[in-house]
Amino acid sequence: MAVLALAGALTACSDKAAAPAPSGPVEVGVVTLQPERQTITTELPGRASAFLSAEIRPQVGGIVQKRLFTEGALVKAGQVLYQLDAASYQAAQASAQASLAKVQAAVGAAEATARRNAELVKIDAISRQVDDDSQAALVLARSDVAVARAAVENARISLSYTRIVAPISGRTTTSSVTPGALVTANQAAALTTVSQLDPLYVDVTQSSTEVLRLKSDMASGRFQRSDAASARITLKFEDGSVYQHPGKLQFSGVNVNPGTGAVTLRAVVPNPQGLLMPGMYVRAVLEAGVNEQALLVPQQGVTRDATGNANVLLVDKDNKIERRRIKVDAAVGSRWQLVSGLVAGDRVVVDGLQRIKAGDTVKAIEVVTKASGAGSPEAAQAVMPAASAASGAR
Repeated sequence: MAVLALAGALTACSDKAAAPAPSGPVEVGVVTLQPERQTITTELPGRASAFLSAEIRPQVGGIVQKRLFTEGALVKAGQVLYQLDAASYQAAQASAQASLAKVQAAVGAAEATARRNAELVKIDAISRQVDDDSQAALVLARSDVAVARAAVENARISLSYTRIVAPISGRTTTSSVTPGALVTANQAAALTTVSQLDPLYVDVTQSSTEVLRLKSDMASGRFQRSDAASARITLKFEDGSVYQHPGKLQFSGVNVNPGTGAVTLRAVVPNPQGLLMPGMYVRAVLEAGVNEQALLVPQQGVTRDATGNANVLLVDKDNKIERRRIKVDAAVGSRWQLVSGLVAGDRVVVDGLQRIKAGDTVKAIEVVTKASGAGSPEAAQAVMPAASAASGAR
Protein backbone atom coordinates (compact mmCIF):
# COMPACT_ATOMS: atom_id res chain seq x y z
CA MET A 1 0.00 0.00 0.00
CA ALA A 2 2.82 2.42 0.86
CA VAL A 3 4.49 1.75 -2.49
CA LEU A 4 1.25 2.39 -4.39
CA ALA A 5 0.68 5.68 -2.52
CA LEU A 6 4.21 6.84 -3.32
CA ALA A 7 3.79 5.97 -7.00
CA GLY A 8 0.54 7.91 -7.17
CA ALA A 9 2.17 10.97 -5.63
CA LEU A 10 5.07 10.84 -8.13
CA THR A 11 2.62 10.54 -11.04
CA ALA A 12 0.70 13.58 -9.86
CA CYS A 13 3.89 15.64 -9.58
CA SER A 14 5.00 14.51 -13.04
CA ASP A 15 1.67 15.49 -14.56
CA LYS A 16 1.87 18.90 -12.90
CA ALA A 17 5.42 19.51 -14.15
CA ALA A 18 4.51 18.47 -17.69
CA ALA A 19 1.62 20.93 -17.90
CA PRO A 20 1.81 22.69 -21.30
CA ALA A 21 3.09 26.30 -21.42
CA PRO A 22 0.70 29.01 -22.59
CA SER A 23 0.57 28.99 -26.38
CA GLY A 24 0.85 32.01 -28.67
CA PRO A 25 3.38 33.82 -30.92
CA VAL A 26 6.47 35.30 -29.33
CA GLU A 27 6.53 39.08 -29.10
CA VAL A 28 9.54 40.76 -30.72
CA GLY A 29 10.52 44.39 -31.08
CA VAL A 30 10.95 45.63 -34.65
CA VAL A 31 12.01 48.82 -36.38
CA THR A 32 10.44 49.68 -39.73
CA LEU A 33 13.04 51.13 -42.07
CA GLN A 34 12.21 54.52 -43.53
CA PRO A 35 14.36 56.59 -45.92
CA GLU A 36 16.17 59.51 -44.29
CA ARG A 37 18.28 62.41 -45.46
CA GLN A 38 21.82 61.52 -44.49
CA THR A 39 24.90 63.73 -44.83
CA ILE A 40 27.91 61.76 -46.04
CA THR A 41 31.01 62.65 -44.06
CA THR A 42 34.62 61.63 -44.22
CA GLU A 43 37.29 62.08 -41.54
CA LEU A 44 40.65 63.28 -42.79
CA PRO A 45 43.97 64.32 -41.21
CA GLY A 46 44.97 67.97 -41.42
CA ARG A 47 47.11 70.75 -40.03
CA ALA A 48 46.27 74.30 -39.10
CA SER A 49 48.10 77.20 -40.70
CA ALA A 50 47.90 80.96 -40.26
CA PHE A 51 45.36 82.83 -42.37
CA LEU A 52 47.99 85.54 -42.99
CA SER A 53 51.65 85.40 -42.01
CA ALA A 54 54.34 88.04 -42.46
CA GLU A 55 58.04 87.60 -41.69
CA ILE A 56 59.43 90.94 -40.55
CA ARG A 57 62.77 91.90 -42.12
CA PRO A 58 64.53 95.29 -42.29
CA GLN A 59 64.56 97.13 -45.60
CA VAL A 60 67.53 99.29 -44.59
CA GLY A 61 70.59 98.53 -42.50
CA GLY A 62 71.34 99.97 -39.09
CA ILE A 63 71.55 99.49 -35.33
CA VAL A 64 68.37 98.45 -33.51
CA GLN A 65 67.61 101.16 -30.94
CA LYS A 66 64.29 99.91 -29.53
CA ARG A 67 61.95 96.96 -29.66
CA LEU A 68 58.47 98.42 -29.33
CA PHE A 69 56.27 95.33 -28.90
CA THR A 70 55.77 92.52 -26.43
CA GLU A 71 56.65 89.08 -27.72
CA GLY A 72 53.53 86.98 -28.28
CA ALA A 73 51.20 89.99 -28.09
CA LEU A 74 48.64 91.16 -30.59
CA VAL A 75 49.73 94.03 -32.82
CA LYS A 76 47.83 96.19 -35.29
CA ALA A 77 48.70 96.80 -38.92
CA GLY A 78 51.01 99.83 -39.10
CA GLN A 79 52.18 99.51 -35.48
CA VAL A 80 55.92 100.19 -35.02
CA LEU A 81 57.80 97.04 -33.98
CA TYR A 82 61.45 98.17 -34.13
CA GLN A 83 63.21 101.54 -34.27
CA LEU A 84 66.59 101.67 -36.02
CA ASP A 85 69.22 104.39 -35.61
CA ALA A 86 68.03 107.04 -38.09
CA ALA A 87 70.83 109.64 -37.83
CA SER A 88 72.56 108.78 -41.12
CA TYR A 89 69.24 108.62 -42.98
CA GLN A 90 68.16 111.98 -41.58
CA ALA A 91 71.44 113.46 -42.80
CA ALA A 92 70.94 111.91 -46.23
CA GLN A 93 67.48 113.42 -46.44
CA ALA A 94 68.79 116.86 -45.45
CA SER A 95 71.49 116.62 -48.14
CA ALA A 96 68.91 115.68 -50.77
CA GLN A 97 66.69 118.60 -49.79
CA ALA A 98 69.66 120.98 -50.06
CA SER A 99 70.47 119.67 -53.52
CA LEU A 100 66.87 120.22 -54.53
CA ALA A 101 66.99 123.82 -53.35
CA LYS A 102 70.20 124.36 -55.30
CA VAL A 103 68.82 123.12 -58.61
CA GLN A 104 65.56 124.98 -58.06
CA ALA A 105 67.59 128.21 -57.79
CA ALA A 106 69.42 127.30 -60.99
CA VAL A 107 66.08 126.84 -62.73
CA GLY A 108 65.09 130.39 -61.81
CA ALA A 109 68.26 131.80 -63.38
CA ALA A 110 67.85 129.62 -66.47
CA GLU A 111 64.24 130.73 -66.92
CA ALA A 112 65.24 134.42 -66.77
CA THR A 113 68.07 133.93 -69.27
CA ALA A 114 65.87 131.98 -71.67
CA ARG A 115 63.08 134.59 -71.46
CA ARG A 116 65.49 137.49 -72.12
CA ASN A 117 67.20 135.74 -75.03
CA ALA A 118 63.84 134.96 -76.59
CA GLU A 119 63.11 138.71 -76.78
CA LEU A 120 66.60 139.64 -78.03
CA VAL A 121 66.59 137.11 -80.84
CA LYS A 122 63.46 138.78 -82.25
CA ILE A 123 65.39 141.99 -82.92
CA ASP A 124 68.55 140.16 -84.00
CA ALA A 125 70.42 141.40 -80.93
CA ILE A 126 71.80 137.89 -80.38
CA SER A 127 72.30 134.92 -82.60
CA ARG A 128 69.74 132.15 -82.80
CA GLN A 129 72.39 129.73 -81.51
CA VAL A 130 72.64 131.63 -78.22
CA ASP A 131 68.86 131.54 -77.84
CA ASP A 132 68.75 127.82 -78.53
CA ASP A 133 71.47 127.17 -75.96
CA SER A 134 69.59 129.14 -73.29
CA GLN A 135 66.37 127.20 -73.96
CA ALA A 136 68.24 123.88 -73.70
CA ALA A 137 69.85 125.01 -70.44
CA LEU A 138 66.37 125.70 -69.03
CA VAL A 139 65.15 122.21 -69.94
CA LEU A 140 68.28 120.70 -68.37
CA ALA A 141 67.79 122.71 -65.17
CA ARG A 142 64.19 121.56 -64.89
CA SER A 143 65.33 117.93 -65.35
CA ASP A 144 67.84 118.42 -62.54
CA VAL A 145 64.96 119.55 -60.31
CA ALA A 146 63.02 116.36 -61.08
CA VAL A 147 66.08 114.25 -60.26
CA ALA A 148 66.64 116.14 -57.01
CA ARG A 149 63.02 115.69 -56.00
CA ALA A 150 63.28 111.92 -56.62
CA ALA A 151 66.41 111.87 -54.44
CA VAL A 152 64.55 113.64 -51.65
CA GLU A 153 61.69 111.12 -51.91
CA ASN A 154 64.13 108.23 -51.86
CA ALA A 155 65.83 109.65 -48.77
CA ARG A 156 62.43 110.11 -47.11
CA ILE A 157 61.48 106.48 -47.83
CA SER A 158 64.80 105.19 -46.49
CA LEU A 159 64.30 107.25 -43.35
CA SER A 160 60.78 105.85 -42.90
CA TYR A 161 62.19 102.30 -43.14
CA THR A 162 64.10 102.90 -39.92
CA ARG A 163 60.68 102.49 -38.26
CA ILE A 164 59.88 98.80 -38.92
CA VAL A 165 56.09 98.41 -38.79
CA ALA A 166 53.71 95.45 -38.84
CA PRO A 167 52.21 94.97 -42.32
CA ILE A 168 49.22 93.02 -40.95
CA SER A 169 47.36 92.67 -37.68
CA GLY A 170 48.09 89.52 -35.73
CA ARG A 171 50.14 87.90 -32.99
CA THR A 172 53.91 88.16 -32.88
CA THR A 173 56.43 85.41 -32.25
CA THR A 174 59.71 85.77 -30.36
CA SER A 175 62.16 88.45 -31.45
CA SER A 176 65.45 87.27 -32.94
CA VAL A 177 67.27 90.55 -32.13
CA THR A 178 67.65 92.86 -29.16
CA PRO A 179 68.46 96.59 -28.98
CA GLY A 180 72.05 97.17 -30.09
CA ALA A 181 72.01 94.47 -32.77
CA LEU A 182 73.14 95.32 -36.28
CA VAL A 183 70.69 94.43 -39.02
CA THR A 184 71.05 94.64 -42.79
CA ALA A 185 68.61 95.32 -45.60
CA ASN A 186 66.63 92.25 -46.73
CA GLN A 187 68.59 89.88 -44.52
CA ALA A 188 67.73 86.17 -44.55
CA ALA A 189 66.84 85.91 -40.85
CA ALA A 190 63.48 87.39 -39.88
CA LEU A 191 63.34 89.72 -36.88
CA THR A 192 59.96 88.28 -35.87
CA THR A 193 56.81 86.92 -37.51
CA VAL A 194 53.28 88.30 -37.32
CA SER A 195 50.48 85.77 -37.88
CA GLN A 196 46.76 86.37 -38.20
CA LEU A 197 45.13 83.55 -36.23
CA ASP A 198 41.43 84.34 -36.53
CA PRO A 199 40.30 82.79 -38.77
CA LEU A 200 42.78 80.02 -39.58
CA TYR A 201 43.35 77.77 -42.54
CA VAL A 202 43.12 74.01 -42.08
CA ASP A 203 44.73 72.02 -44.88
CA VAL A 204 43.57 68.38 -45.09
CA THR A 205 44.50 65.61 -47.50
CA GLN A 206 42.16 63.09 -49.09
CA SER A 207 43.34 60.07 -51.04
CA SER A 208 42.57 60.00 -54.73
CA THR A 209 40.88 56.60 -54.20
CA GLU A 210 38.30 58.15 -51.88
CA VAL A 211 37.76 61.02 -54.32
CA LEU A 212 37.09 58.59 -57.17
CA ARG A 213 34.72 56.48 -55.06
CA LEU A 214 32.75 59.53 -54.01
CA LYS A 215 32.52 60.75 -57.61
CA SER A 216 31.31 57.29 -58.68
CA ASP A 217 28.57 57.30 -56.02
CA MET A 218 27.49 60.76 -57.14
CA ALA A 219 27.47 59.74 -60.81
CA SER A 220 25.30 56.71 -60.03
CA GLY A 221 22.80 58.91 -58.17
CA ARG A 222 23.39 57.30 -54.80
CA PHE A 223 24.74 60.54 -53.33
CA GLN A 224 24.16 64.16 -54.23
CA ARG A 225 26.95 66.69 -54.14
CA SER A 226 27.00 68.90 -51.08
CA ASP A 227 26.64 72.61 -51.83
CA ALA A 228 30.20 73.95 -52.01
CA ALA A 229 29.04 77.28 -50.59
CA SER A 230 27.76 75.59 -47.42
CA ALA A 231 30.07 72.57 -47.12
CA ARG A 232 30.87 72.44 -43.40
CA ILE A 233 33.93 71.00 -41.76
CA THR A 234 34.20 70.02 -38.09
CA LEU A 235 37.52 69.59 -36.31
CA LYS A 236 38.60 67.08 -33.68
CA PHE A 237 41.67 67.52 -31.49
CA GLU A 238 44.21 64.78 -30.84
CA ASP A 239 42.49 63.92 -27.55
CA GLY A 240 39.22 63.25 -29.41
CA SER A 241 37.40 66.39 -28.26
CA VAL A 242 35.39 68.30 -30.86
CA TYR A 243 36.22 71.92 -31.69
CA GLN A 244 33.08 73.96 -31.14
CA HIS A 245 33.40 76.30 -34.15
CA PRO A 246 32.69 74.62 -37.51
CA GLY A 247 34.53 75.82 -40.58
CA LYS A 248 33.72 76.05 -44.26
CA LEU A 249 35.45 74.38 -47.19
CA GLN A 250 37.10 77.03 -49.33
CA PHE A 251 39.27 75.23 -51.85
CA SER A 252 39.63 71.73 -53.29
CA GLY A 253 42.84 70.83 -55.06
CA VAL A 254 42.83 69.83 -58.72
CA ASN A 255 46.16 68.00 -58.72
CA VAL A 256 47.16 64.73 -57.06
CA ASN A 257 50.42 64.75 -55.15
CA PRO A 258 52.59 62.15 -56.96
CA GLY A 259 54.42 61.28 -53.75
CA THR A 260 51.41 60.67 -51.50
CA GLY A 261 48.59 60.10 -54.00
CA ALA A 262 46.43 62.63 -52.13
CA VAL A 263 44.46 65.75 -52.95
CA THR A 264 44.72 68.83 -50.71
CA LEU A 265 41.59 70.53 -49.39
CA ARG A 266 41.59 73.88 -47.58
CA ALA A 267 39.01 75.11 -45.09
CA VAL A 268 38.61 78.37 -43.19
CA VAL A 269 37.86 77.91 -39.49
CA PRO A 270 37.02 80.63 -36.92
CA ASN A 271 39.44 80.86 -33.98
CA PRO A 272 38.06 83.51 -31.59
CA GLN A 273 39.53 81.94 -28.44
CA GLY A 274 42.90 81.16 -30.02
CA LEU A 275 42.66 77.41 -29.31
CA LEU A 276 43.98 76.55 -32.75
CA MET A 277 47.63 77.28 -33.44
CA PRO A 278 49.59 77.11 -36.71
CA GLY A 279 51.11 73.68 -37.19
CA MET A 280 48.60 71.93 -34.90
CA TYR A 281 47.47 68.45 -36.00
CA VAL A 282 43.71 67.94 -36.21
CA ARG A 283 41.16 65.50 -37.61
CA ALA A 284 38.68 67.13 -39.97
CA VAL A 285 35.18 65.73 -40.50
CA LEU A 286 34.16 66.93 -43.95
CA GLU A 287 30.66 66.93 -45.43
CA ALA A 288 31.24 65.26 -48.80
CA GLY A 289 27.70 64.66 -50.07
CA VAL A 290 24.07 63.97 -49.22
CA ASN A 291 22.04 60.76 -49.53
CA GLU A 292 18.39 61.78 -49.71
CA GLN A 293 17.11 58.17 -49.42
CA ALA A 294 19.46 56.63 -46.86
CA LEU A 295 18.37 53.55 -44.89
CA LEU A 296 19.89 53.13 -41.43
CA VAL A 297 19.74 49.77 -39.65
CA PRO A 298 19.97 49.63 -35.82
CA GLN A 299 23.20 47.93 -34.83
CA GLN A 300 21.48 45.73 -32.22
CA GLY A 301 19.52 44.08 -35.02
CA VAL A 302 22.59 43.13 -37.08
CA THR A 303 24.50 39.89 -36.47
CA ARG A 304 27.45 38.39 -38.31
CA ASP A 305 28.11 34.81 -39.30
CA ALA A 306 31.37 32.91 -39.13
CA THR A 307 32.58 34.46 -42.36
CA GLY A 308 31.82 38.01 -41.19
CA ASN A 309 28.76 38.58 -43.37
CA ALA A 310 26.07 40.80 -41.86
CA ASN A 311 22.60 39.34 -41.36
CA VAL A 312 19.27 40.52 -39.97
CA LEU A 313 16.01 38.83 -38.98
CA LEU A 314 12.93 40.32 -40.65
CA VAL A 315 9.22 39.97 -39.95
CA ASP A 316 7.44 39.44 -43.27
CA LYS A 317 3.84 40.29 -44.15
CA ASP A 318 2.69 36.95 -42.68
CA ASN A 319 4.45 37.72 -39.38
CA LYS A 320 7.02 34.99 -40.02
CA ILE A 321 10.73 35.38 -39.33
CA GLU A 322 13.03 35.59 -42.35
CA ARG A 323 16.83 35.72 -42.24
CA ARG A 324 18.44 37.98 -44.84
CA ARG A 325 22.03 38.83 -45.67
CA ILE A 326 22.75 42.55 -46.00
CA LYS A 327 25.68 44.82 -46.78
CA VAL A 328 26.40 47.80 -44.58
CA ASP A 329 28.83 50.68 -44.79
CA ALA A 330 29.82 53.27 -42.19
CA ALA A 331 28.43 53.53 -38.67
CA VAL A 332 26.12 56.48 -38.05
CA GLY A 333 25.70 56.82 -34.31
CA SER A 334 24.18 53.53 -33.12
CA ARG A 335 23.07 52.50 -36.62
CA TRP A 336 24.67 51.09 -39.74
CA GLN A 337 24.31 52.76 -43.10
CA LEU A 338 22.75 50.22 -45.46
CA VAL A 339 24.28 49.53 -48.86
CA SER A 340 22.07 46.68 -50.08
CA GLY A 341 19.79 43.86 -48.90
CA LEU A 342 16.82 45.78 -47.51
CA VAL A 343 14.22 48.21 -48.77
CA ALA A 344 12.06 50.87 -47.15
CA GLY A 345 9.22 49.31 -45.16
CA ASP A 346 11.13 46.19 -44.08
CA ARG A 347 10.65 45.34 -40.39
CA VAL A 348 13.96 44.49 -38.73
CA VAL A 349 13.93 42.61 -35.40
CA VAL A 350 15.91 44.49 -32.78
CA ASP A 351 14.60 42.88 -29.55
CA GLY A 352 13.98 39.20 -28.75
CA LEU A 353 16.52 37.77 -31.20
CA GLN A 354 17.47 34.99 -28.76
CA ARG A 355 13.90 33.65 -28.57
CA ILE A 356 13.26 33.19 -32.29
CA LYS A 357 14.58 31.53 -35.41
CA ALA A 358 13.84 31.66 -39.12
CA GLY A 359 10.32 30.40 -39.92
CA ASP A 360 8.79 31.20 -36.49
CA THR A 361 5.51 33.09 -36.32
CA VAL A 362 5.83 36.13 -34.08
CA LYS A 363 3.93 39.15 -32.88
CA ALA A 364 5.77 42.27 -34.05
CA ILE A 365 5.73 45.33 -31.80
CA GLU A 366 7.17 48.58 -33.14
CA VAL A 367 9.79 50.02 -30.83
CA VAL A 368 10.24 53.70 -30.06
CA THR A 369 13.63 55.26 -30.81
CA LYS A 370 15.25 58.18 -29.09
CA ALA A 371 18.58 59.97 -29.38
CA SER A 372 21.27 58.30 -27.35
CA GLY A 373 23.36 61.42 -26.90
CA ALA A 374 23.36 65.13 -27.60
CA GLY A 375 26.56 64.89 -29.50
CA SER A 376 25.25 62.13 -31.78
CA PRO A 377 21.75 63.02 -32.98
CA GLU A 378 21.65 60.11 -35.41
CA ALA A 379 22.31 57.52 -32.72
CA ALA A 380 19.13 55.72 -31.60
CA GLN A 381 18.28 53.49 -28.67
CA ALA A 382 15.39 51.01 -28.77
CA VAL A 383 12.85 51.34 -25.97
CA MET A 384 10.45 48.42 -25.68
CA PRO A 385 6.77 48.95 -24.68
CA ALA A 386 5.48 47.47 -21.45
CA ALA A 387 3.70 44.58 -23.21
CA SER A 388 6.92 43.48 -24.91
CA ALA A 389 8.83 43.75 -21.64
CA ALA A 390 6.31 41.46 -20.04
CA SER A 391 6.75 38.99 -22.89
CA GLY A 392 10.49 39.01 -22.27
CA ALA A 393 9.90 38.28 -18.59
CA ARG A 394 7.87 35.21 -19.50
